[in-house]
Amino acid sequence: MLTDENSMWGADIYIDVSKEVPGVKMTTISGTFLTKVFEGPYQNASKWAQEMNDYVKSKGKTMNKLYFSYTTCPKCAKVYGKNYVVLFAQIG
Repeated sequence: MLTDENSMWGADIYIDVSKEVPGVKMTTISGTFLTKVFEGPYQNASKWAQEMNDYVKSKGKTMNKLYFSYTTCPKCAKVYGKNYVVLFAQIG
């Protein structure tokens, strides 16, 4: 599952499926991506986004789109003591 954090109060959620799902908007995500893993509270998302942008630039690339993959829910993160989030930068 990937999310596109497109505003402070909303996000588009992309879920991998193996066939068409009736009644929903279907899309395909493709391209070349750089990824980076972050750890910490969800409130650091904007900091991570900036760090990811800097990382992409350090590789001589341009970021076209940024997706987040949350590996745990907030409750699970408390249980495990870690909260890993993977950022996927679609690059051009």
